[in-house]
Amino acid sequence: MLNISPNKLNKKVNLLQFSSARQVFHTRHYKHFNRFLLIFALIGLITLFLPWTQNVSGTGYLTTLKPDQRPQTIQSPIPGRIEKWYVQEGDFVKKGDTILFISETKNEYFDPNLVKRTGQQIVAKSNAVTSYEGKVKALNNQINALINERKLKYQQAENKLIQSKLKVQSDSIDLEAAKTNISIAERQYNRVVQLQKEGLKAVTDVEEKRLKLQETQAKLISQENKLLASKNEVINAQVEISRVNAAYTDKISKAQSDMYTAQSNQFDSEAQVTKLENEYTNYSMRNDMYYIRAPQNGYINKAIKAGIGETFKEGERLVGIMPSDYDLAVETFVEPIDLPLMHLGEEVRVQFDGWPAIVFSGWPNISYGTYGGKVVAIETFISDNGKYRILLAPDPSDHPWPQDLRVGSGAYTIALLEDVPIWFELWRQLNGFPPNYYQPDNSMAKKENK
Repeated sequence: MLNISPNKLNKKVNLLQFSSARQVFHTRHYKHFNRFLLIFALIGLITLFLPWTQNVSGTGYLTTLKPDQRPQTIQSPIPGRIEKWYVQEGDFVKKGDTILFISETKNEYFDPNLVKRTGQQIVAKSNAVTSYEGKVKALNNQINALINERKLKYQQAENKLIQSKLKVQSDSIDLEAAKTNISIAERQYNRVVQLQKEGLKAVTDVEEKRLKLQETQAKLISQENKLLASKNEVINAQVEISRVNAAYTDKISKAQSDMYTAQSNQFDSEAQVTKLENEYTNYSMRNDMYYIRAPQNGYINKAIKAGIGETFKEGERLVGIMPSDYDLAVETFVEPIDLPLMHLGEEVRVQFDGWPAIVFSGWPNISYGTYGGKVVAIETFISDNGKYRILLAPDPSDHPWPQDLRVGSGAYTIALLEDVPIWFELWRQLNGFPPNYYQPDNSMAKKENK
């Protein structure tokens, strides 16, 4: 009743005479309730002093420990058109198996005999190099022959010069002898003339001596002419030496010019041969790229470029492949405020999506369905999601991870820190403080330093 009326019924009627009222209006239930509150308060007080393991939680997904074991896509380094598929999605392929065949889309590579014809060009240019090598050798022989001939001609001209100089000396001596003879003839003539005047010589003797004097004078003039002729021969010999040098220098220079031209053509042909060989190798490797092969053992996940006749550019993804052999790891992300608490070798509990688990984050010993992991890598640059990436590997001292886990499935991680009372953890959570900053033991620190 609401007891709105001033006439209070409970004052006039004794309700305890009714059995229902006696069951409601009694004081025993207060006693049990008080006992419940007291026991609950004691349990709560004791619970506040129980140990609680501080932790850093994070979410992530399964990946592989090594980069070469992660799912990848296969690209083509050249543009092309899909001609034939050799596999289908879900197939297992070994390293080197052909996945698909492509054809060329650039017109400069349409010729099916491009490699063969490039090889023929290499042979032709190689023959040209050989021809130029022969021409260079022939010109070298010609230059050597001209040098030897110039040497002989020069020696011949020098010998002629020496002969001319010796002849000049001989004619000079003959000229001096002629001068001596004419002096003698003049004295004899003068003496005969004097004797004839004195009557001691006949006129015939005088005429004889005059004739001899004239002959001697003629010989002197002739000898002077011979001497001048000999000197002219010396000059001619010197001119011949200069002519020989000039003539053979011109011939040798022309031969050397031809040789350098042949060498230039030879080097140019060798450069063209090298360029053609490079193109030949590139064409051969490009032909090999028409067959897209598996880089490692794995399973074909998805054909990104499907169909026949579909074109693509270089570097475009064609098909996705998942390696068959891999070591599982967990890639998780933590808040920046928790990053200083993470160290290499830190123990972490992992809960996988799809695997039943009962998790007590503060009491890891009584959690069920979680698996052990250890920190093996900590990223030092923040990720796009505003958190830091941490890589976890299976803990060898814990029970192994399930065999049926697949890369890409989700995971929830709990990094175990210090043990603190529950009341301290509640106080920390209410105030928004981070977990206690701490350093691992010496073994962990040494491992991190390494």
